[in-house]
Amino acid sequence: MRVCVFCGSSSGRVRHVEAARRVGRTLAGQGIGVVYGGGRVGTMGALADGALAAGGSVIGVIPRALLDWEVAHGNLTELRVVSSMHERKALMAELSDAFVALPGGAGTLEELFEVWTWAQLGLHAKPVALLDVDGYFGHLVAMVDHMVEEGFLKPPYRDMLLVDDDLDRLLVRIREYRTPDYRWTDDKPLP
Repeated sequence: MRVCVFCGSSSGRVRHVEAARRVGRTLAGQGIGVVYGGGRVGTMGALADGALAAGGSVIGVIPRALLDWEVAHGNLTELRVVSSMHERKALMAELSDAFVALPGGAGTLEELFEVWTWAQLGLHAKPVALLDVDGYFGHLVAMVDHMVEEGFLKPPYRDMLLVDDDLDRLLVRIREYRTPDYRWTDDKPLP
């Protein structure tokens, strides 16, 4: 099993770096491979370092244009260099069995929302999750719930997004996850 982890090229606060390192160690300790953005800086680097130090497999995927900016990690199990951000996300999705977002910035959220949208459209049946480190995603989850209240997000699609503040519990939920068939047909409206 491989989990794609979306996280930042920035470090955020010390607790975010520590959480990313802990996620890497935990995934490796459970025999779960890591797929991520390929950087050695920020929470990306901490994630990879944690997994590698625990003997895990780590595949990084980085666009050529970001090799220097995100400072590509040189000690990964495998580093794949692609030509664009679109290629990066597609390859990360192809290589992964599930997706987990850690605290991060706009890029992290963009990656999360894209794979979640793909799940809603039935383009994949893989779990999509937020690891809510110290309440980081509280406002985002409230916004997602507001989208449901306002009629812009169907409740079954909201339920596709797993949210937990405990990594071990989240990994159990990921392993047990079964994507419901909420895709529309011409004769059946969306739920």
